[in-house]
Amino acid sequence: MIKKSMCNKILFCSASALFAGAMAFAQAPSGSSMPQQQPQSPQQQQQPMQGTMPDATANGVQQNMSDQAFVSKALEGGMAEVQLGQLAQEKSQSSDVKDFGQKMVQDHTQLGEQMKPIAQQLGVKEPKDLSKKDRQLVAKLQGLSGQQFDDAYIQAMVKDHKQDLKDFKQETEMTQNPAIKQTAQQGTQVISQHLEMIQQIAQSHNVSPDGKTKAGVQ
Repeated sequence: MIKKSMCNKILFCSASALFAGAMAFAQAPSGSSMPQQQPQSPQQQQQPMQGTMPDATANGVQQNMSDQAFVSKALEGGMAEVQLGQLAQEKSQSSDVKDFGQKMVQDHTQLGEQMKPIAQQLGVKEPKDLSKKDRQLVAKLQGLSGQQFDDAYIQAMVKDHKQDLKDFKQETEMTQNPAIKQTAQQGTQVISQHLEMIQQIAQSHNVSPDGKTKAGVQ
């Protein structure tokens, strides 16, 4: 009886100890030995991308807008050169000015045709009218005749082609669009020839490169 009673006590104590250990393990804080990593918020997960994609996208949008502005300005300026060239053929009394006006019509019409498909790809609408500045120039030249017309036309052509050459060269260097780059390169060559021609005409007509006559009269 004593042995049986002692065995019962030993079994009871062992069971109690196992029970107490199991309770202690169950009540222990979870993750106390292996801390769990807190999940990242959507803002934290996206943060590594902020230094790359947004900048690249912004640069692409900016370049596209620059290309659009160039094509729009080139089409508008080309239209003006054609109208002014036609006016030179009608009003000038000098054969060299008339010939230059005819070349303006031919070359800028061709450049405009090359630009039109690019404008469609970029979503640039073709200009329906001249800019305010060009309309004012046309109106001014229409009121002149003889040597006054020639001097004013030469002055305008020297100034315009210097600016156009600068714009086309800049676009050639900046654009990432192969079609625009090729057209801008071709335009640069044509405009460079035009500028050389009109500067020679200016010299023969005694008009200095800044558009003034050598006597200082515009």
